[in-house]
Amino acid sequence: MPPIATPARTKSTARGVLAAGLLLAVPALAGADTTPAPTAPAEPPEAVAVRGTRAPVVDGDVLADPAWAAVPALTGFWQIAPDAGAPASQPTEVRILFTDDTLYFGVVCRDAEPSGIVVNESRRDSELTETDSFQIILDTYRDRQNGFVFGTNPAGLEYDGQVTNEGQGGGVTPGMGSSLGGFNKNWDAAWTVRTGTGEFGWSAEFAIPFSTLRYDRTRAPVWGVNFQRNIRRRNEQSFWAPLPRQYDLYRLSRAGTLAGLEPPRQRNLKLSPYALGSTSESPATGLGQDTDGEAGGELKWSVTPSLVLDATVNTDFAQVEVDEQQINLDRFNLFYPEKRPFFLENAGFFTMGTPGEVDLFFSRRIGIGPSGQVVPIAGAARLSGKVKGVNVGFVDMQTRSTAFVPASNFAAARVSRELPNRSRVGALFVNRSGTGGASAPSDDNQTYGLDARWGIGRYGAIEGYAAKTSTPGRSGADHAYNLQTRYNSPAWDLALLFTEVGEDFNPEVGFLARTGYRKPEGRVMYRYRPKDFLGLLELRPHVSYRGFFKPDGFQESGFLHIDNHSEWKSGWELHTGVNITHEGVVRGFEIYPGVSVSPGSYDNAEVQLVGISNQGAPLSLEARLTTGGFFGGSRVTVAGLLRGRLGESFNAYADYSRNDVSLPEGHFVTNLLKLRLSYSFTTRLYVQALLQYNDVVDNWSTNLRLGWLQTANTGLFVVYNENRDPTSGGVGLRDRSFTVKYSHMFDLLD
Repeated sequence: MPPIATPARTKSTARGVLAAGLLLAVPALAGADTTPAPTAPAEPPEAVAVRGTRAPVVDGDVLADPAWAAVPALTGFWQIAPDAGAPASQPTEVRILFTDDTLYFGVVCRDAEPSGIVVNESRRDSELTETDSFQIILDTYRDRQNGFVFGTNPAGLEYDGQVTNEGQGGGVTPGMGSSLGGFNKNWDAAWTVRTGTGEFGWSAEFAIPFSTLRYDRTRAPVWGVNFQRNIRRRNEQSFWAPLPRQYDLYRLSRAGTLAGLEPPRQRNLKLSPYALGSTSESPATGLGQDTDGEAGGELKWSVTPSLVLDATVNTDFAQVEVDEQQINLDRFNLFYPEKRPFFLENAGFFTMGTPGEVDLFFSRRIGIGPSGQVVPIAGAARLSGKVKGVNVGFVDMQTRSTAFVPASNFAAARVSRELPNRSRVGALFVNRSGTGGASAPSDDNQTYGLDARWGIGRYGAIEGYAAKTSTPGRSGADHAYNLQTRYNSPAWDLALLFTEVGEDFNPEVGFLARTGYRKPEGRVMYRYRPKDFLGLLELRPHVSYRGFFKPDGFQESGFLHIDNHSEWKSGWELHTGVNITHEGVVRGFEIYPGVSVSPGSYDNAEVQLVGISNQGAPLSLEARLTTGGFFGGSRVTVAGLLRGRLGESFNAYADYSRNDVSLPEGHFVTNLLKLRLSYSFTTRLYVQALLQYNDVVDNWSTNLRLGWLQTANTGLFVVYNENRDPTSGGVGLRDRSFTVKYSHMFDLLD
């Protein structure tokens, strides 16, 4: 196959752009701080919980509540930014007590400038990065890798999540994270937090029922714990258990200890039934108005304090926000994250592979058809937790037949065990079997996987996985494996990886971005913390490379990225980079309606510029410009994200991207617009809107949601969805639906 000729000026331009990129990636070293980064204490800090003679009144007023008077305060927080290793600029006090059934934290965040406190949102699970905030992480098994996070801001926002593998998602490529790995923000638990403000600053009271947590009562009740406080106007992050500046709260191997607890035997049996009514119509397909009703529910039972059984009947996800639209300018699969609550709880137990690229178990394959249509789930059960120090997870789900997809049974089993110094071993088995008369003979598929991690010293690790699939009629190269090593110190972040995926590797309950390749990948990043230079907080020059090669040696893709991130103490950032790309196209493909890319080899270069303003301000902007060669032609990409807020109640996000592409086969322009609006009446009552326009498919989509939360993702939800074609004339309505759903949690043992 003859390659497409590359003009000489393109090659010289590439060399010039590469040289420019190297200059951009080397920051000024004048004033750089060469002092070694401070190290953590030889022994982690220790806390002792106090059994309370009376429970505090959870109203946010810690200082006036006599229940806290006799509880000693934990103090001494240490920064990782902006002044790594220095004491926190403002004092923080944390008190811990417990009763027979609840663990309480009383937090006082003192502030000499209370008028400077920044609060951006009050809706549950909103991000805590761009606001003054306080977070707690609890390692209840003391395995130094997994934990529960609880957080809030001065508005009383409820934020919680699960951490697995110290928050690591398994890859080094930016933007390839998965909702199923590292940190699961969509885990929603039953707990309470209230806050108060005053001339002293702000305070918070957390009440976390022991029944919300998972722990092992057969061992001494010593848990891992750490606390994080953000002071947004200073871009300050500080921790009770000191951390090197390259880590975050999820670094549980560096957490302190919490002793003195007397957790009870679990008596946890909760029932969450739901009922919904909906009406829909689809004029585009000739379907008239249809009205439907549904009922079902979920059951949660703590078999032991560390092992939980979840069961569901007629599983429904009407309250879940629709997917954000994407435009595909390549020939590989797009990744859409999981958002459905039942699949997200304990999702980290089932993770194996490279998130967003090779997910051996990807729950979106269950209950969603190949074209995105909903496949009813008749029922499911999941058992997850720990048994004698071993993480165990088992899930089984049964779907119903539709006109598009026959009924199937899905099952996954996962076991893993943490070892000293951030090490672990594990195994995974996934099965899909067709059920019912509509299924074809031998309609089944299995995936087998093994993974391991070996922590080396304080900053190093080697990890990897090996997997195989079994599919009737496919018996060739049905394997995949990955091996990677990483060294992440305060100054250096180094990674080297190799992945191979066979042509016949077929995880039908997983996700593959592409098949049949070998991929070397690496990254080198250096972090500078200037002592006093132009107000800079950090400079991060880095180089990364990833290449995809077919088994016969043909290079399918290559991406060399040379960049520098400049971050100021004010919160502003500037990223300057160069990308050297290679694409080898074996089979031509349609990149845009009426425009195709021909077979051949394409070598190009592009430059990119990213500017980010202070995200803690009431109005902020993130802008990106990328321009350069593209499949033998050129592409200019302009993207911008504008954020605005009024207090903690109203937030707006406008996200726009435009691609202007000129190829030998034709010219086209794509536009993608997303507008997200949110108003929180209280921390548990909100209304949200997501409006999207994609001109490639000529579609306006509207998703309106009103939520009145009770606890643990239950409550009243009102949802309206609509899709329109603005080019069809008239109203252009394709389909719309209106759903009202109510669910309630009953504690059957309370």
